[in-house]
Amino acid sequence: MIGILDGYVDEPSCLGVPPYISPYPRYIAGMLEKLGLSWKYATVDEFRKNPSIFEKADRIIVIAGIAVPGKYLGGKPLSLRELPAVCPEKEKILVGPITLELDGEIDGYEILQFPFEHTLYEKLGGEVRDPNRNFVNEFAVLGAKVVRQHPDFPHVVCEIETYKGCYWKKCSFCIERIHRVSMRSPHMVIAEIKALYNQGVRHFRLGNQTDFFTYMGDFSKEFPRPDPEFMKNFHRAIWKECPKIKTLHLDNVNPKTIAEYPEESREIIKTIVVYQTPGNIAAMGMESADEAVIEKNNLLATPDDVFFAVQLINRYGRYVGRNGLPYFLPGLNFVFGLKGETKKTFEKNYEFLMSLLERDLLVRRVNLRQVKVFPSTPMAETGDKNVRRHKKYFKIYKERIRRDFDRVMLEKIVPKGRLLTDLRVEAVEGKISYARQAGTYPLLVGLIGVFERNTILDARVIDYGRRSVTALPKIDINRATLLQIESVPGIGKGTASKIALSRPVKNISDLEKAIGDRVKVLKKYFYIPSS
Repeated sequence: MIGILDGYVDEPSCLGVPPYISPYPRYIAGMLEKLGLSWKYATVDEFRKNPSIFEKADRIIVIAGIAVPGKYLGGKPLSLRELPAVCPEKEKILVGPITLELDGEIDGYEILQFPFEHTLYEKLGGEVRDPNRNFVNEFAVLGAKVVRQHPDFPHVVCEIETYKGCYWKKCSFCIERIHRVSMRSPHMVIAEIKALYNQGVRHFRLGNQTDFFTYMGDFSKEFPRPDPEFMKNFHRAIWKECPKIKTLHLDNVNPKTIAEYPEESREIIKTIVVYQTPGNIAAMGMESADEAVIEKNNLLATPDDVFFAVQLINRYGRYVGRNGLPYFLPGLNFVFGLKGETKKTFEKNYEFLMSLLERDLLVRRVNLRQVKVFPSTPMAETGDKNVRRHKKYFKIYKERIRRDFDRVMLEKIVPKGRLLTDLRVEAVEGKISYARQAGTYPLLVGLIGVFERNTILDARVIDYGRRSVTALPKIDINRATLLQIESVPGIGKGTASKIALSRPVKNISDLEKAIGDRVKVLKKYFYIPSS
C-alpha cells in the first residue's frame, strides 16, 4: 500500500489548503489506480494528530509547497522543518513546489523536481506516452474518489486545472516560468468535474491556470486572444453534466488580456456572471503600481491596464447575488521587495487603491505579500535585500491599506444588515465561531455564538474587521444567547434582558408586549414564531 500525504500547496496558479484540495492528490491516486496499486490518502493535519496513520504503507508520496504564503483557517501546511519527522523509517517520495526551495537532498526522501507528474508515473512503473498536460486526464478521473478521504468532505472545494504554464514567462519572481503552456482537453476537464460530482462534490474552482480568460484561446498572438464562444459552450457543458453544482468559481485572470481584448473579455465576463455562481473573484496580478518596478521586473500589466480591467468587471459583476455577495469582482495581488523598489513604490500602490475608492469601484480582495525568492527565478540575483531593507515600510503601508482601503471596501460590498447565506463553521474561539462560504477567496465571518464545526448557517452583518466581518446567525429567538440578542443594532442590554425574560416566545405579540416596536428590528435577525 502506498500513502499519499497531502502537505498542501499554494502556488500562483493553484491552491490546495483545506477546504481546497489541489489536483495533485487526485492525479497521484489516479496513477495508482491505473497501475493496480492500493493507496491511502491523508492530510498533514490528520497525520499530526495520528502519526501512525500510514503504519501499513510501504512508501509514502508527500505533496507540499507554499510558493505564495498566506494565512490559512482550514489547515497548517507542511514545512521544510517538519519533513525529517514524517515516517522516518519509511521510503518517501517528495513532490510539489516545495522541491523548488530545496538545496541538496533530504534524508529518507527521493526528490522529484516540479512539475513531477510524468517522472512520478515512470517511477511507479508506468509508461509515459504524452509529454503534455493531457497526460493527467485519465488519472484525474480515476483519482476522483480520493476526495471522499478528505476530512472536509463533502465541503471540499476541488481545484480544477484547465492548463499549465504562462505565455509571458518574464516576471522576475514567478515560478510559473517552469511550466510551458499546455492545454488540457475541455472534454476531459468536464469529465473530471463530472467524476468528482458523481463522488458527491458540489464546489469547484477553475483555478489551476495563469489566466482563465485565455483557456483554449489563440496563443499565436503576442498576447493570447480569448475565445468568448468557446467559453460560453464550455460553461453550458459543465452545467449540463452537473446540474446541481453549488459553487463554480475561477481564480486567475490577467488584466493585460482584458486591456488588450476588451470586447472578447466583455463577453467572457458576461458568461461568468451568468454561468458561474455569486461571490466569484478574478485574482489579478498587478504586483506594483510603480512604473520603475514594472520595467525592472518585466511585469506585464500597467496601472492603466489594471484600472481598465477593474472597471470592466465592475460594470457587469458588482450586482448582489443570492448568497449576499456581488456576482463577480476583481481581486488585486501586490508583491513587495521586487527589484527597483523604493519608498515611493509603497505610496504609489496606496494611491492606486485609494483611486479605486474615489471612483466607487469595488475590489473584493487585496493581497499584500513580500516576495518569496526561488533559486530558479531572476529574483535570485537580487535576493531578499529589498524585503529586509523595506520591512518597516511594508508594515506601515500594509496597516494603512487595511485601515483606509480594506475596511471601507468591505462596508461597500457587504453593508450592515446584509444577509450572508450558506456559511460553514470551520473553527471556534471563545464565544465566536469562524465561518466561510464555499468560494474562491471566501470572506471570513465571525459569528457571535458557539456552533459545531460544519454547521451551515445564514447570518446578517453587524460589524467589520480589517478583512473580515462580524455577523449574527439567523436562529430561533428562543435559542439565542443574551450576547447574541444584545448584539443586534438598536437592542441594548436592557432590552435583551426583557426579551430573555419573555421566553419561551410563542408568537410575535409576546415580544411586542415586552419591547414594543423594536420587535421589527429583531425580526430581521432572528426567527420569531408568528402565531
